[in-house]
Amino acid sequence: MSARAKTVLPPPPAFADVARSVDDAITSRRSVRAFLPDPVPQALVERILDVAARAPSGTNMQPWRVYVCAGEAKEKLSRAILDSYESGEKSHKRTWKYYPDEFFDPYLSRRRAVGWGLYNLLGIAKGETEKMKIQRGENYKFFGAPVGMIFTIDSRLEIGSWLDYGMFIGNVMTSARGHGLHSCPQAAFADYHAIIRQHLGIPESETVICGLSLGYEDTSAVANRLRTDRAPLADFVRFTGFES
Repeated sequence: MSARAKTVLPPPPAFADVARSVDDAITSRRSVRAFLPDPVPQALVERILDVAARAPSGTNMQPWRVYVCAGEAKEKLSRAILDSYESGEKSHKRTWKYYPDEFFDPYLSRRRAVGWGLYNLLGIAKGETEKMKIQRGENYKFFGAPVGMIFTIDSRLEIGSWLDYGMFIGNVMTSARGHGLHSCPQAAFADYHAIIRQHLGIPESETVICGLSLGYEDTSAVANRLRTDRAPLADFVRFTGFES
């Protein structure tokens, strides 16, 4: 019998258990927007980041740099950003572009679905801009999480390293789920890179990509009832060459 004709055997039981655990960690990951104050030990954060660093990167460049804060350091950073945010200061702007100038479908519809889904849960109606501003401000409190992370990259690196970086952050969130933690990645922090640099000692040679809240979910919080959909495979996958 040729190699091509061989029957694919199911994985051994032990491997199947691992696969289920990994799948559960990935599928249970979501953006949590309210956390318990329960502390997360530094040793556990170190373990998560050490595991996440197994992410692939072009020629193993490993472009990630992470600033982790907790306790008073995190509170001072949050307060400084919030003071600027609440004052309406307009000078803050991220040094890189996340979104297109104009949204279009299907991306516009997906964006609106998650935005209004959250606001509806929180009882915020369209046009209630002050309530929206208050909710957006929760980003800068790390949603009450005990651990906040800021991710940066050497500004001289190119788009390939940014792609690699996404896999690293994905690993952080997946590993966190394996330890019973939740997270929320937050590009909103990139707008306040100057304040973040000052508080965390980040050099000008590094670009602030995003922040991330890490901790234990507050299951009683209304915001955490939000569940987002994912497009079916037929919308984004095309198979060819497979035998039925």
